[in-house]
Amino acid sequence: MPRFRETSVSSPDAAALLTEYFTERESTFPSAQGTYTTTLPDATAFVPPGGVFVVVEGEAADPDAGRASEPIACGGIRLIAPSASGAVRYEVKHLYVRPAGRGLGLGRALLDELERRAAAFGADEIVLDTNDSLAAAGGLYRSAGYATIEPYNANPNATTWYGKAVRAEDPRGTA
Repeated sequence: MPRFRETSVSSPDAAALLTEYFTERESTFPSAQGTYTTTLPDATAFVPPGGVFVVVEGEAADPDAGRASEPIACGGIRLIAPSASGAVRYEVKHLYVRPAGRGLGLGRALLDELERRAAAFGADEIVLDTNDSLAAAGGLYRSAGYATIEPYNANPNATTWYGKAVRAEDPRGTA
């Protein structure tokens, strides 16, 4: 079972995962769309309650030898400007799963965890942007209930924007 660990985007584990993410996006970005623009995340945007960055640790490499698990995925949420209706919005950023962890449900587990944390921070809506060349990511977002929305930012790498209303938890646990 994956473990979610809050960390700074500038921590060694997060920095390594983000470097892999940006390198992969640069090398796979559709040439017809130009050049991928790398924008390093501002660490201050991912500090509770304005946001959080999470590293996912997989199973321990060798529990009998006492070796720690290796970070296998990362992602964050950050508070952004309210919607036109005044809804509190958090944005999913830099959701990345290393190739060795893909197809194991880690992307869904991480997205669920980020949604849970955004709801705990008081989000009314969660938004994100992506590029259509990331077909698996688009499928993940749609299957998680995200619908296409009008662009809310000017991200030069994005071709599609998604949004989802946050379902508030009932204090009795019955949502």
